[in-house]
Amino acid sequence: MTHVTAQRDEAVSTPASVSAGIADPGPLGLAGFAATTFFLSAVNAGLLPKTVEGAVFGLAIFYGGIAQLLAGMWEFAKGNTFGALAFGSFGAFWLSFWYLSTHLPKASASDIGKAVGTYLLIWTIFTVYMFIASMRTSGAIMAVFLLLSLTFLFLMLGAYGASSGLTKLGGWLGLATAIVAWYASLAGVFNSTAKRAVLPTFPRA
Repeated sequence: MTHVTAQRDEAVSTPASVSAGIADPGPLGLAGFAATTFFLSAVNAGLLPKTVEGAVFGLAIFYGGIAQLLAGMWEFAKGNTFGALAFGSFGAFWLSFWYLSTHLPKASASDIGKAVGTYLLIWTIFTVYMFIASMRTSGAIMAVFLLLSLTFLFLMLGAYGASSGLTKLGGWLGLATAIVAWYASLAGVFNSTAKRAVLPTFPRA
């Protein structure tokens, strides 16, 4: 039973597991994702004014972007395909978000809305099939991808329809996503330092 549990933990990002000199990069990737998502979602939800949205770019480049991308590469080294694809892709998402936000052409508001909506549609599709794949990881990771799928869905609809209400709903869902991701990150690092599963992540069979 212990051997089976160890194999299952090795296949997902949390709880953390130690392998041949490479610490679990999952908590780092989840923390970078959570922090950047939380800030941007606070803007989308209307808790922070739109005028301060640019403050997220530092997080998007260095924490959500580069740090998460590195976590994905370390997941490759660990042989964790799911973690590598998830962190590698969302690290690239935050870097591309920074680029998109600072290099959009001078187009009409309607055209920009369609471009952003299509951008978000791409990430909605990706996140939905990652949610399906997450069904073989843990309940905590499943919850992150379910909430993130809904976040992208409503942000996409808000962008296509120029609906502030749908965008705000997407913002609140993003805040929930960030909180769950932080929990999964906490569980990973706490369980690693405790050398046992103290905080549950609800592993799947």
